[in-house]
Amino acid sequence: MNRIPLFPLSNGLFPDGMLQLQIFEVRYLDMIRRCEKEGKPFGVVGIAQGREVQAPGESVVLCPVGAMAHIVELVTVQPALLRVVCKGGSRFTLDSYALGPYGVWYGTTSAVAQDAAVPIPTSLQPMANFLGQLIARNQKQGVQHLLPIFEPYRLDECGWVANRWAEILPISPEAKQQLLAESDPLQRLRMASHYVDFE
Repeated sequence: MNRIPLFPLSNGLFPDGMLQLQIFEVRYLDMIRRCEKEGKPFGVVGIAQGREVQAPGESVVLCPVGAMAHIVELVTVQPALLRVVCKGGSRFTLDSYALGPYGVWYGTTSAVAQDAAVPIPTSLQPMANFLGQLIARNQKQGVQHLLPIFEPYRLDECGWVANRWAEILPISPEAKQQLLAESDPLQRLRMASHYVDFE
């Protein structure tokens, strides 16, 4: 088990995903700067109950599965404003959590095994093809930032393709959490395919 600082977000984060943040709350400015200085990741978890900016007296319930966030770029826009780009790392289960100093959540976590490189079956190949077309179209138009996805593009792996769809699809936070919690990459891709309209 491991104790880490947490950053609750309504939509969470997936392995290998890109997370772009504008940090202005004092509690997170300190946390992000410390993580960057020490070269350590922090945990991103969904919010099952409550809001990202907690109101006085409001209870917050965090989702049971999250992902590590590794800082790949940090820009100080102003003394009290950071622009941060993170890459999603391994998933974890949140065993316990509590508020720590300065209002930052801390959690005790257990690591979840990384996805095996499961090949995409013929029946789900359109999921990979469609995603590849979206990436190619944005590259051709010079608007890759509209579909922020880190290379390499592992379009032959169920887990990677499922995770990218989970990030870009306009589905509920609850649906995203179900996808994140699914341990079988093939089943996760099947679940994601129910939300994709190829028409």
